[in-house]
Amino acid sequence: MKRIVLCIIGICSFAFLSAQNLVEEDSLRVPATSNFSKRLDRFSSSRLYQMTYIGVPLVVGGLIVKSEDDHFRGLRDTYLPQFDRHLDDYLQYTPAAVMLGMKVAGVQSRSSWDRMLVSDAFSILLMGGVVNSLKQTTHVERPDGSNKHSFPSGHTATAFMTATMFNKEYGHKSPWVGIGAYGVATATGLMRMANNKHWLSDVLTGAGIGILSTEVGYYLADLIFKEKGINRFANEDMFDRMGKPSFVSLYLGLNIPLSGYDIDEQTEFRTSSGSSAGVEGAYFFNPYVGIGGRFTVSNTSIIVNKDRAENNTFDALSLCGGSYFSYPLSSRWLIGSKLLGGYVHYPQLKLTDRLVPARNGFCFGSGISLTFRAKEYYGVRFFFDYNLFPSHSKNSNEYMNTLTLGTSFMITF
Repeated sequence: MKRIVLCIIGICSFAFLSAQNLVEEDSLRVPATSNFSKRLDRFSSSRLYQMTYIGVPLVVGGLIVKSEDDHFRGLRDTYLPQFDRHLDDYLQYTPAAVMLGMKVAGVQSRSSWDRMLVSDAFSILLMGGVVNSLKQTTHVERPDGSNKHSFPSGHTATAFMTATMFNKEYGHKSPWVGIGAYGVATATGLMRMANNKHWLSDVLTGAGIGILSTEVGYYLADLIFKEKGINRFANEDMFDRMGKPSFVSLYLGLNIPLSGYDIDEQTEFRTSSGSSAGVEGAYFFNPYVGIGGRFTVSNTSIIVNKDRAENNTFDALSLCGGSYFSYPLSSRWLIGSKLLGGYVHYPQLKLTDRLVPARNGFCFGSGISLTFRAKEYYGVRFFFDYNLFPSHSKNSNEYMNTLTLGTSFMITF
């Protein structure tokens, strides 16, 4: 309970400071913050940062979650154990096919034919070389045991490479170009995991390699062609610092348990680190305050009486809503927080020596986040959430405390 009070105080303090800043915004925007904001935006707008801000975190994230692959696979085994589709074999090429179709139809793109083909050729060579080299040297076994060429995911790397190509050439036409392209690429990666062909670390690393390869490929072509055969579009990276930061995002995080509870007088129940996946979004009334919600599916391993690991997993489905807060550090960077309450459902849980019935209850949550607005309609959020869940057992009045650390890719509107 002490942790809850501290979290609520922290959130309320942040909201109060945001409101105070709103009232005193004239004094806030003068030299004390303007120089910092300009330096932050200047750094974020550099070519190197623009090339690496998504790809590098994805690769690093893939390496970090490698030790947690079994937990994320548990989500697949719990909710999609019989999934077997081959649409991902074709989805990976869809953005490239649409891009070429539009180019053949005469729709104006960023690059001329020769410049685009050289850019894409560099991207393909880089992506293929890195992916195949890693597959041949790491020897990671696939989840289904079919071979030892799991890391990284070639399908996902190809999908994100073609999505980045498409977005570079036609992203100026509409935000839906990027949304659609990266939506298809994300679906490809998720299907690779659902088909039991790849671990989460394979997919994240493959996505990062695909994006980085395309960025480097286009950079090399830009060095060769310079200003020849390129179309520049005005206001591609213009941002309103005081705009409303409404968003919808794909939520993906690692759960870190802080406590357990007693199922009964003889049995103590704990969970190990696990995973959460879902969607989150919020509508803001102004640059500072909004309302929104989050739906997640969580899966963690179980430890009973501190030493007995269970074969089954602890699952939870939660739907929460509440207040969201944001403060713009600059036109591209925002810091945020939230205060949520909602509903959690625990399916029936089978332990070695007992059956814990399904249960519903109320949950609470808060958190902090750092958002980077990459483009007018796209961004990346890094979040650190605190959640308070009721026990699965009706015989316990204790609550479970967890932290969730993760990244979400967001669409802003």
